[in-house]
Amino acid sequence: MSSFKNYSRRNFFKTGMLGTASLGLLGIANGREIAYGNLPVENGVKRLPYKIGIRQASLRNPIDPKKNMVANFDAFKIARDIPGIIGVELQVATGNPNLYNLDVARRYKAESNKWGMEIPSTAGIWSSKGAWNPDAAEEIIRSIRATELVGASVMLIAFFGGSAPELSDVSFYDRIVKILKEVAPRAKDAGVILGLENSLSPADNKKLLDMIDDPNVQIYYDLENMYNYGHGQEAVPGIKLLGKERIAAVHVKNNGRPISSNWRIDWIQALHELTEIQYEGWLTFETDHTNHIQCIKETEENIDFIKNYFQPPVC
Repeated sequence: MSSFKNYSRRNFFKTGMLGTASLGLLGIANGREIAYGNLPVENGVKRLPYKIGIRQASLRNPIDPKKNMVANFDAFKIARDIPGIIGVELQVATGNPNLYNLDVARRYKAESNKWGMEIPSTAGIWSSKGAWNPDAAEEIIRSIRATELVGASVMLIAFFGGSAPELSDVSFYDRIVKILKEVAPRAKDAGVILGLENSLSPADNKKLLDMIDDPNVQIYYDLENMYNYGHGQEAVPGIKLLGKERIAAVHVKNNGRPISSNWRIDWIQALHELTEIQYEGWLTFETDHTNHIQCIKETEENIDFIKNYFQPPVC
């Protein structure tokens, strides 16, 4: 932990490592358009680019398909094989080496620059003690530092089931609200949005955000999780309920099926709703694949589907 002490975002960029803003100056990196480069023009209308990423844990190791790419510096190189993917969501505490080590963070950032990829977000922040453990505030702050160091703008904070009881459990949520209010200024200073991903309904997530009342705490929205935890009918309407100002990022998945299958989530309507609220954040795949070739094929098909039904805002 000491290696991160008093290490600000400004100091990080002074080390000579390119940050997200620097990536934007490239426009085209290694032959691919990146999120803050050239803006697409459709019928004379200039729109924000598609910001489509994939979780490090969803990428499969080409050499050993049984393994994913967590704790593997080649994640960006592997992700670059997938047309349309421009970013990788990294794990913080999961795996060895992990992002708590400054040298590891530096190496990940260098690799992302090398392959012309972005790091839009981080996830997997909790230690083996689990969500909201007695050291929760410290773990969140450590993860904010790691997220800042790699130049990501969103940090996913996951808590499900027993870690996210009904809001009627006042003592539990008083503690969560207190912790998040405490760490939110640290996130703001680091340029990081805290994205809550949990098993609460969209309406309860809105109430939770109202309790915290800080723009640096938002929701990392996952429609499939809404269904998994009994809020399936609310998953798509939840996009409009939460709105652009409360959604930090969106996970895209369909329980191992193509999102075009319309199995449990109406992804056509979901993408229309994201268009309607003028969502301009990242769509990050959290999908399951058996090998690297399958990952490329299925992700490319999913990206084509997204581009058919979602339009980034006019800029």
